[in-house]
Amino acid sequence: MPPRRRTDPTAGLSAVREVSGVLAEGGTPARPVLATAVRYCLEELAARYPGGSVEVRVPPFAAVQVIEGPRHTRGTPPAVVEMDGPTWIGLATGTVTFEAARAAGRVQASGQRTDLGELLPLVPPGTA
Repeated sequence: MPPRRRTDPTAGLSAVREVSGVLAEGGTPARPVLATAVRYCLEELAARYPGGSVEVRVPPFAAVQVIEGPRHTRGTPPAVVEMDGPTWIGLATGTVTFEAARAAGRVQASGQRTDLGELLPLVPPGTA
């Protein structure tokens, strides 16, 4: 069962739009708005791809476990994907590909099943 949403979808999409616009202009989004956008997109990932075999981390904002398979319960999970907030929003909105972000060192991924490229973007084109 996917985790319950903590971020209101309307507020989340609004934050994604705002952050995307600021990033497109080369700016730095306000931290509270970035936090809302990151959490919304992580919740969307978890809702679409429930499971516990891969942990996706966007420190300091949030982390979710996704993708069907063995679930870990203690310590460092065997499969981890980690990135910063702006990178996660770029991936979630499709302005950057997983492969490009990983090649640029903006995404750290270790373990099996950590290529999220086929799961992204999460926000429909034109929405963000």
